[in-house]
Amino acid sequence: MIEKILIANRGEIALRIHRAAQEMGIKTVAIHSTADADAMHVRLADMSVCIGPPPSAKSYLNIPAILTACQITGADAVHPGYGFLSENARFAEILEEHSLTFIGPKAEHIRLMGDKISAKDAVRKAGIPVVPGSAGDVATAEDAARLCADMGYPVIIKAASGGGGKGMRVVRSEAEITEALANTRREAKVNFGDDTVYIEKFLENPRHIEVQVIADAHGNVVHLGERDCSLQRRHQKVLEEAPSPVLTAIEREAIGKTVVDAVKSLGYLGVGTVEFLYENGEFYFIEMNTRLQVEHPVTEMITRLDLVREQIRIANGEELGYSQDDIRFIGHSIECRINAEDPVTFTPSPGKIKDFHQAGGLGVRFDSGVYTGYSIPPYYDSLIGKLIVHGMNREECIMRLQRSLHELVISGVKTTIPLFEDLIANEDFLSGNYDINWLEKYLSREQPGEDDLKK
Repeated sequence: MIEKILIANRGEIALRIHRAAQEMGIKTVAIHSTADADAMHVRLADMSVCIGPPPSAKSYLNIPAILTACQITGADAVHPGYGFLSENARFAEILEEHSLTFIGPKAEHIRLMGDKISAKDAVRKAGIPVVPGSAGDVATAEDAARLCADMGYPVIIKAASGGGGKGMRVVRSEAEITEALANTRREAKVNFGDDTVYIEKFLENPRHIEVQVIADAHGNVVHLGERDCSLQRRHQKVLEEAPSPVLTAIEREAIGKTVVDAVKSLGYLGVGTVEFLYENGEFYFIEMNTRLQVEHPVTEMITRLDLVREQIRIANGEELGYSQDDIRFIGHSIECRINAEDPVTFTPSPGKIKDFHQAGGLGVRFDSGVYTGYSIPPYYDSLIGKLIVHGMNREECIMRLQRSLHELVISGVKTTIPLFEDLIANEDFLSGNYDINWLEKYLSREQPGEDDLKK
């Protein structure tokens, strides 16, 4: 049984993991860079270890330093959170080689789903619908042109090892193929160390729908409904909600069963998210994330399940203890990612928080590690925290979100709070009439100045 978890991450997710472990009677170890010495999870953990300077490569991605921290603290398990080493198959293998429990999927599944080409092939064989495209790497512009002529434009070129919105380009004519292919390969090599690319049919106005699954080592698999993550900027999610405002109960049940059957056939273990593009009533597989998602709290709010707790239980070899028939979806939940950024230009705004007042009340949750006087370092992503609200229906949820955004105070740095106040008052959002291109179009209109956005 797991007795002490080393949290191989930082920020709000590190604190989230600490809280779940503490409620299970499990001790925690916080690792941190010198820039994060005053982080809240470092203050609250049972033990803490500085593992290096601010650059991630010398701290949060430094596997030897993490192993040493496990050894000197007596940690017997590691939770990777999201980002950093969470989808590094070799890291999971190294932990196993050192008799440490990796709180996550098997290395083989991390590796399988980390390559978009192999992932697409695996899920297609398992019965999940995929976007029409190349069977593997597209080596030359000539090969790409032939494929695109058969498939029809527009298409999208993607890095096989890509993620985070990087390594992808939309191509609308044969004249664009050569340059787009070369640029995508170059970007893939720089960002992922792998210049393998593939091509898919580009859907013009889809929604981004993802299905949360959870599987134990005893063959039990359930889905926890879907999340709608269609509000995106530069392929990065900005706001998520559950359930989707556009799916019918029949569609929800059908895609959930399809995903469960496929995940079971793959022998998957732990939590995972199968992501789709959804257009004209059809689902098309994008990728599977073999980790906890940033947006997992909206699923927790509508199912009343603690996903981090479930991850730890599964890593302990326990059975889920519930079936699909036991899962109930209650009400509606929305999450806003509050970043330390200019709400108009999105320029990062690191610095010291002068005043901080957390929104509260029934159905309101703010996952964050910040506090008054905390300095947001410039070395990492700009996420301050996640404002998550729940209501008995979408209308109540939106009203609660409006109130909570107004109540949330973070001064000393610029934040995206005004942007969200503006967005959720928009008629398209209120009606649920948006897709993955909507936010980009909204932001490209004649933008108001920051003073014009709601305060």
